[in-house]
Amino acid sequence: MRTLLFALLTILSFHISVSQGLTDDMKDTEDQLRASTKQINQFFRRFNGEEDENGKRYYPTDKRYRDASLRRKYVPVLFDTQTSQIDGTTAKEFVKIITDKKSPAFLDFHTDDWFAEVSATFKYKGRSISGTLYMKLQPQGQGYEWIIQDVAFSQFSKWFDKASGSDKQFLHPMSHELDFMTLRKALDKQKHAEQYTSDTYTPDYLSIFLYELNQGNLTFVSAKNTAFHFFAIDGYYFSISNFNRPGYNSGWLISSLVPLANEDQKQQMKDYIYRKD
Repeated sequence: MRTLLFALLTILSFHISVSQGLTDDMKDTEDQLRASTKQINQFFRRFNGEEDENGKRYYPTDKRYRDASLRRKYVPVLFDTQTSQIDGTTAKEFVKIITDKKSPAFLDFHTDDWFAEVSATFKYKGRSISGTLYMKLQPQGQGYEWIIQDVAFSQFSKWFDKASGSDKQFLHPMSHELDFMTLRKALDKQKHAEQYTSDTYTPDYLSIFLYELNQGNLTFVSAKNTAFHFFAIDGYYFSISNFNRPGYNSGWLISSLVPLANEDQKQQMKDYIYRKD
């Protein structure tokens, strides 16, 4: 009888121990999932203070909707604190500005200056190549749609290498007197005919991309990585990336933050992202 009682107590204590362990693990996982910003829409809501710490949505009629104190708590959590090189002073100033009670700044999913950068793999004439698509929202019917705004392909850009200075080839200014007969010599077997274009000429890689797709020379294989770039907050640029890792600092997080002193710096940053610098 004592043996049976001991066995029952042992089994009971084992189950209590396992249950306690599972409960702790599940709670920890639940906390992590709650802390992780799993969707872009959720990033917007947390940035704007439109949901509480437990994921409950706040609407314009709710008292705490876009509450400044809630945002001061949430926005610092939206920074990648493990791998990014974001300056702490810059981050604090950014949070202070966007949560200012008199003139707070929010993100608008549909109208703000933001876009996606999608790194992808393609097959080009049988070879695997990488390319980047820049995606932007535009109004469509009663809603919105993502459109391909621009592309960047090293495969395309290497075709264009316009020389300058004394190395630049040109057509003589009197060529018209000879019915431009010099064109034959200039363009025959030419690999860089861009030599004969204006100083302001820039290749239209999006048109080349679409042409090669439509001709069947280029096929999409898969998307590898996505990042989002924001110019929606005056005086700042920031990007967000997805960090799939254990712990609370995971999901879609701010991976870079750069103060922008003026419109020129803003354009320079865009040119850099679009690989047009």
